[in-house]
Amino acid sequence: MLRLLLIQCFLLIAITGIGNTIIVKNWDELTMANKQAKPGDIIVLQNGEWKNGTLLLNCNGTREQPITFKAQTPGKVVITGKSKLLLGGNYIIIDGLNFSNGYAGKDAIIKFSIDKDKIATNCRVTNTVINDFNNPLRLEENYWVAFYGKNNRVDHCSFLNKKNIGVLMAVILEDERSRENFHLIDHNYFGFRLPLASNGGEMIRVGVSEHCEFNSNTQIVDNFFEHCDGETEIISIKSCRNVIRNNLFKECQGAVVLRHGNYNTVQNNVFIGNNKEGTGGVRIINKGQWVVNNLFYKCRGKDFRSPLSIMNGVPNSPANRYVAVTDAVVANNSFFECSSIGFCEGSDTERSQVPDNVQFLNNIFLNSKDSLVYRTSDDISGIHFSGNLVSNNVTQKLIRGYSKTTLLTQKAGTISIPDGRKNGKNILSDSIQSASRTRLGSVLSSVPGFMDAKQILQIEATAYSGCGAKWNMSKNAVQKKKQVKADCKTTNDIIQQLTENTGVDLIINLTGKEYLFSSPLTISSNLVITSSQKTSIRFSTAAEYNSFLLQLNAGKTLSLSNIKLDLVAANMTTFITTDTSGSSNHNNFSMRNCYIENLNGNFFTAAKSSVSDSIIINNCTFINGHGVLFSFTTESDKRGYYNVEKLTITNNSISNYKGPILSMLRSGNDESTMGPQLVFSKNKINNCITGQDEALINLAGTQYSVFEKNIFSNSNPGKTILQYEDIVRAIHFFRQNKISGSGKTIFNKFVLEENNSIE
Repeated sequence: MLRLLLIQCFLLIAITGIGNTIIVKNWDELTMANKQAKPGDIIVLQNGEWKNGTLLLNCNGTREQPITFKAQTPGKVVITGKSKLLLGGNYIIIDGLNFSNGYAGKDAIIKFSIDKDKIATNCRVTNTVINDFNNPLRLEENYWVAFYGKNNRVDHCSFLNKKNIGVLMAVILEDERSRENFHLIDHNYFGFRLPLASNGGEMIRVGVSEHCEFNSNTQIVDNFFEHCDGETEIISIKSCRNVIRNNLFKECQGAVVLRHGNYNTVQNNVFIGNNKEGTGGVRIINKGQWVVNNLFYKCRGKDFRSPLSIMNGVPNSPANRYVAVTDAVVANNSFFECSSIGFCEGSDTERSQVPDNVQFLNNIFLNSKDSLVYRTSDDISGIHFSGNLVSNNVTQKLIRGYSKTTLLTQKAGTISIPDGRKNGKNILSDSIQSASRTRLGSVLSSVPGFMDAKQILQIEATAYSGCGAKWNMSKNAVQKKKQVKADCKTTNDIIQQLTENTGVDLIINLTGKEYLFSSPLTISSNLVITSSQKTSIRFSTAAEYNSFLLQLNAGKTLSLSNIKLDLVAANMTTFITTDTSGSSNHNNFSMRNCYIENLNGNFFTAAKSSVSDSIIINNCTFINGHGVLFSFTTESDKRGYYNVEKLTITNNSISNYKGPILSMLRSGNDESTMGPQLVFSKNKINNCITGQDEALINLAGTQYSVFEKNIFSNSNPGKTILQYEDIVRAIHFFRQNKISGSGKTIFNKFVLEENNSIE
């Protein structure tokens, strides 16, 4: 009998240890399940839409028996509306949620904290997706994931299409409860973040400048970053002793930036640029950083975005400015067909302290097309070079520590890396200190000077299969929209098509001779306006009309193609304006083979807080008009915001025009963006003038411009045709332009002039 009772007790204990499985159907049931949850319980969220709610979880599991909240079917529990997940317990697992078609406001979408007193430890979010879960307003900032506490993990999740300002994933170090945290960020997919046109577009940030001297010990490993172009920093490290290892960065316009903090390690990562502009690698600042065994493939970034840049520091710098690079190790890295790396990057009157005690050892540079593999901007005597190998065909005269060789069959052996860290034991193992370069060297192609494309595809395939939510392996699949074509003879026809075809791709063919507008038109579809007529079409407005004619909504594309417009009877402030709502969605505009005459008012005006990814004006004629032709000047609050990422104006004719042709403004001294970028080439400007003290073209804060092969004749005589204004470093090319009978050009030190003709 006693034996039987003991067996029954053991069975009861075993059954109790397994925990309960509870299915919940709504927010109230979820709240109750959280309150009653015991270690080992599994709470299953029923499939369906969960709208406008907060998953507030503060229960406590154990290491052996965590409490799990999981989707009934991964991906089928769709969190929508104004919703978020707050964790403030211990040993909680979240599995299989789908955040879509919603937003979280100023709070994070997933936050390892409920309030200042309740933070999460030993919690995990896995197999979950956040896709386009953006605040409606572009400048309403929030994180998507905010780490607090210790030993929390986010793994096998997918994060796609963050558009509003704010770091996607932030590690917070506000107090001792969140320092020395050992968080793990692994096997996630980060994809498709468009240029933000401001600071605050990082994918991951660990710490902030105020807490940069604290250890975080965050591990960022085995993740896949694809087209992460938000700003110059993909991963921003602002704390100590973090590890970035075994990650793949594909075609990302930015770099892993060791911005603040010491003794961080960047190891065994692969950076695939595929010759995309702005693709970088690693930027080094501060003390004791290790950058070892990384592969850089066709990365074409420059300056701060170089495949590798070692920065100058500020003498006696506070921790939150630019601490000089000291005691660093850069070893066993391989650079294949990359733009040049940079030493003493950012050197200026403030950043004047050069790197010291830097070991630059046994790196490989295989390059068949560039004349330089490195650039120096200041004194590099504090950098020790040894064992670095460069392709024979590179013409650069190399300093000691570099040697040219045939790299095709080069097999690097093991090397001994001196320990540049003086404060305690380094976080790399002894085996890494004598690391082999064979893993990277083995992917050399049998074709001299190039890497085997199959190896690159294999790396990408491995990352695709191993990272992100398993149920969302399509990553960022694009859905094709329905396309509608319509002939419109009257204004009412146009209005009807725009009203009936919201959200589709619409092509309007203008078949009438005159269109009278009594109110503005809102473009809520991807729209093409075209015409097969050879004569001009007249757009006119009612006598009392005093507004814009077309408003391009955020997230939409407008194209004008093959049309002739006479705007003499159109009384308007601007022909086209962008969305004034400040939406987080971006727009695009293009104009090809068009003829615009008698414009009254501005032609294109970018509204404040709106962003255009691309604006293209090609092979168009503007004649006999007045106003600002293209205006991008609404972001005047000196925060580094701007309205268009890439502006291309080519092969156009502008004549007999009164007013500025182009005004661009990016105010402030932020250095974290690539844009705005301008290409202005092969245009003919004839007999154009402005008012007093106005330049025909004013570029204030434009980061990059190519101004070439343009012809200015009899334009703005005695005044200014082109003026550059820059606070921070920019790159401007002014070449092969012909100027006759026209005003002056006002340049600065960032303008490179070449082969211009001025009469």
